[in-house]
Amino acid sequence: MECVGRRTSWLEAFSSCSVGGTRGVSPESQVLVTKAMTGNQTCNLLRTLLRASWIGGLSGALGLAALTAVAEPAAFSGERALAHLNAICELGARPSGSAAMEQQRQILIPHFQQAGGKVFRQAFRSRDSRTGDWVRMENLIVHWHPERTDRVLLGVHYDTRPYPDRDRRDPRGVFVGANDGASGVAVLMELAHAMPSLAGSVGVDFVLFDAEEYVFDDARDAYCLGSLFFARQYAAGRRAGTLAHHYRCGVILDMVADRDLTIWQEQQSVAWPETRPVVEAIWATAKRLGVKQFVPRPKYEINDDHVPLRMTGGIPTCDIIDFDYPHWHTTRDRPAACSAESLDAVGRVMLAWLQTLQ
Repeated sequence: MECVGRRTSWLEAFSSCSVGGTRGVSPESQVLVTKAMTGNQTCNLLRTLLRASWIGGLSGALGLAALTAVAEPAAFSGERALAHLNAICELGARPSGSAAMEQQRQILIPHFQQAGGKVFRQAFRSRDSRTGDWVRMENLIVHWHPERTDRVLLGVHYDTRPYPDRDRRDPRGVFVGANDGASGVAVLMELAHAMPSLAGSVGVDFVLFDAEEYVFDDARDAYCLGSLFFARQYAAGRRAGTLAHHYRCGVILDMVADRDLTIWQEQQSVAWPETRPVVEAIWATAKRLGVKQFVPRPKYEINDDHVPLRMTGGIPTCDIIDFDYPHWHTTRDRPAACSAESLDAVGRVMLAWLQTLQ
């Protein structure tokens, strides 16, 4: 994301696409073949997850690696979410097209499936602006209660920026992206436990966007490639009348694990008339729960994944983001800068808000 001024009823097969800024769609289909994690990588993840397990022996984080299916209560745990975040960061940097990104998918897909979600892999591609080579990318779409045609979208990006370009000491170092990349994913992974028991008539889709910031040069490269592709596909399906479902609204979760969490309302989310009620409902939920980290006043204007979802896809989508993060796009964006308390605050608000939808 960047700061402005600061700066079929279901799609069973997804077309691949060439995304460059706002141009170019290729009709050819693309199948991405997954790769299994190595034994050493699995062992490293196990060690991290077991260290992060609950006191008393509940290894809730083991669901992350799809090692076992454990029945969980319909409640949000910041500690379990932080365990997910730590395990993802064990993979290191996860830029689009990397081996670590594919390894992350091999964690996420079985995790959501074992929780009861129906997972689709939406493939597209874009060029590496440095070499011109095509790079394979994938959005992950997780359907909960797919029979419900009135739906809500919860979106995050799960890629990391190629380099920590705002780091004065090491702008070409390793960017782990604990807050900017893993935090939203961790919230969705923990929310998954509560989705099967979500009552009411509204279905929920989790969408994990690839290539939100496949950016090597801010002056040249486009942001939000995955959400732009998703929005185009959704809008085309609606126009053609091939989709039985529709999204009443969407919410993007980005950078929500900062130890010093303060979430102001994003300016565009408040200014757009169809998204303002979504913002007001979520912040009212936070007030009802006594979650002080949600501040009911606008501050920053951010170009994040909510922009193409709203402008191209026609989905009223707001952005939940803490942009007062001193480690943004630096090598210091690591798990030590994140907290279970912050993840718990955001997760509890989102779950309670979803439970109010009728």
